[in-house]
Amino acid sequence: MGNSMIHWRPKTWWIELHQRWHALTREGRDTFWLLGMLALVLLPHATRLPWWANLGAGIALAWRARLAWTDGKLPSRWLLALMLVALLIMTWLTYRTLIGREAGITLVVVLATLKCLELKARRDSLVCLYLGFFLILTQFFYNQGIGTAVLMLGAVWGLLTALVMGQRPLGRPPIAEVGRDALRAMLWGLPLMVVLFALFPRFGPLWALPTDANGRTGLSDTLTLGQVAELALDDSIALRVRFSSTPPPPEQMYFRGPTLDNFNGLVWEPGAPALAKPQLSGAPQSYEITIEPSSLPVLPLLEGTGKAMVSAGGSDRLTVQQHGIEWIRRGGRGERLILQAQAWPRWQWTEELRPQLRRHWTRLPQGVNPRTQAWATQLLAEVQARHPDAAASAPQLLVSAVMNHIRTARYSYTLSPGLPAQQTPHLIDDFWMDRKEGFCEHFATGFVVVMRAMGVPARVVTGYQGAELNPVDGQYIVRNSSAHAWAEFWQPGRGWVRADPTAAVAPERVQRAPRPRPFAGLPGPLSQLDSSALQRLRDMWDAVDNRWNVWVLQYSRGQQMNLLKSLGWQQPDFQSLGQALAWGLGLTGLGAAVLAWWTRERTPHQPWDKALRRMHKALTQWPVAPPTGPEPAAASAWRVALLASWPEPRTGEQEALLRLLHELDALRYGPTGTAAQTSQPSQWLSLVKQIEALSRPTAALASAAHSRT
Repeated sequence: MGNSMIHWRPKTWWIELHQRWHALTREGRDTFWLLGMLALVLLPHATRLPWWANLGAGIALAWRARLAWTDGKLPSRWLLALMLVALLIMTWLTYRTLIGREAGITLVVVLATLKCLELKARRDSLVCLYLGFFLILTQFFYNQGIGTAVLMLGAVWGLLTALVMGQRPLGRPPIAEVGRDALRAMLWGLPLMVVLFALFPRFGPLWALPTDANGRTGLSDTLTLGQVAELALDDSIALRVRFSSTPPPPEQMYFRGPTLDNFNGLVWEPGAPALAKPQLSGAPQSYEITIEPSSLPVLPLLEGTGKAMVSAGGSDRLTVQQHGIEWIRRGGRGERLILQAQAWPRWQWTEELRPQLRRHWTRLPQGVNPRTQAWATQLLAEVQARHPDAAASAPQLLVSAVMNHIRTARYSYTLSPGLPAQQTPHLIDDFWMDRKEGFCEHFATGFVVVMRAMGVPARVVTGYQGAELNPVDGQYIVRNSSAHAWAEFWQPGRGWVRADPTAAVAPERVQRAPRPRPFAGLPGPLSQLDSSALQRLRDMWDAVDNRWNVWVLQYSRGQQMNLLKSLGWQQPDFQSLGQALAWGLGLTGLGAAVLAWWTRERTPHQPWDKALRRMHKALTQWPVAPPTGPEPAAASAWRVALLASWPEPRTGEQEALLRLLHELDALRYGPTGTAAQTSQPSQWLSLVKQIEALSRPTAALASAAHSRT
């Protein structure tokens, strides 16, 4: 083969891909960019949409991307119509409606992706862009966190870049250049956005999301075995607390939620009327609590809270009222709240328990959990035999006996107790007598059933227990993983007394709040990894997220009025807010005008510019139409216009003027380095003065001729 050998160098796939990308047409490249931005907007919706919507959107985007890559033919309108009908039918079968939030968002996603399959004109791309902007707004129906805001801000920039590319139909402008222009446009709009955010009046329902659009987190007002255990696996934040003085120890941080009185053998739910407010004593603890959105009317405040008021968040009609030992919200459900509150360390009821209420709090369903009730009756007899004269303190003695049984009978605490081997209505029997392992809800409900079987009024309380300190901002964070269930029993002379049977079997659960690992939720051994550095990052993120909630999401009418007070308004109202908004918009517009003037494109003034303007002004005195085009016109353009208007023979003034224009043009555009081009501006001005001298009498004669006619 010798000299005829061919040297072959293989090309890697990425080199071929790079070459193919640069070989794409302008339309193909812009289409890929638009499809990528739409995919970014749709990505957060993937976990909320039905599987067929995700599949259809993915197929449509991938199909259109392939057509752009191969410059293929778009599908026919008949095929697109059939696909649309099929997706409408699937939407109806899934939601049983074509309106509403879930069905509406699904339809918008379907329409946006199908529209990409007929993307061939500028109008089609504009429709896809507008649908993309609308889908950005729908993201905030589900999540308004800072992460979603940053992601959607990037999506806005991407769609604006696609919009700017659509306004430049000629050539192939680089994406980086167009992206800078889009970013510049966003920065230009930033001051206006800040002014509107700070001063635009907050009034519902315009400034509120739909009721079903708010996130739901936290406890329920009913309890079935397994419910609290599900929340224990949820590391999302339920509430944040900041204490004004030394905080209570973790074992005393009980944030009381719904009180559950009625039991039908399977479900616990509230049902008893509240007693009068308890008497509070001791030095109160002041604290600020931020409660994440919840659908519950009961506010999970620190036990013993006797005073509470809303300081931020919620609608105008939101109020909080004390109902016995609980605090109830009136209005403002599904909204984040910030309250200022005070809690007392000791409280008691002075009134006696009426027989009707005693019967209510000792009632058990007939024929359910017979073994546990029989065991409780036996324990009652044993305690009474050991303490025949202790009738007044009998409830406390019975509680001590039950707690001792939990500690010594080999009960165990687990987050995954499982279900009974066979379906049975006797769930308490299965836990108390057989398996003896469970979660806080098992111990609390079992304890209440035992106490009621012994004739002691008792009830279940759900809420949160414990909190973790965030060293970054000094707040205590209570996560849904701190959801807890405990019990209360009635002690004559004191009223309701807290009893936490979980502390008897797992004291570490009460004394130390569960702190999630940074890798919690990952599969296998990765979920067990822990790192102080990663935990520090998580604490910082929680602190930043809290600031976002307070400064942005909780910015309400009250904060607007406080802002006006700081700006000098003594008693601000809506009229003051309108005045501040007008001032803000006016100053923003003035600043934009000044900035636009300052950053305008400036044409550098060269020495001959002044002379050229004087020449143009003088020549306009002649009764000749000026040259078309930008002003001032060049000397050569004026000479051509005059030659066309003055046929031979010409007057001496006309010939002199044409000669002067020729000399002036030669001075400006002479060969590089010639004496003419390097002449001083005084020579240009001398020629212009001669042109002005010739133009004045001509203008006077033209004016005189015009007056005679």
